[in-house]
Amino acid sequence: MTTDATTAHLSRLRWHCRRGMRELDVLLTRYFEHTYPTADATQQAAFEALLDLQDPLILAYLTGAETPDRQDIRDVIQQLTQLGA
Repeated sequence: MTTDATTAHLSRLRWHCRRGMRELDVLLTRYFEHTYPTADATQQAAFEALLDLQDPLILAYLTGAETPDRQDIRDVIQQLTQLGA
């Protein structure tokens, strides 16, 4: 990706971290700022896939009410819950 494309991509991801629930805003933004930059490509892709999900499902994953089918998303959820602890 070019620098402009990378900047636009990161701006889009930061915007997608803003959700309808304050709790999700905080956790997702914290992950984006602290973990995403050093995550490998698989973890980054899993985080981006997580951002495409609806807020109630993300919340259900974070509370343990539901479990993602994908292992890579489960790994991101685990990291998110550790950040929130």
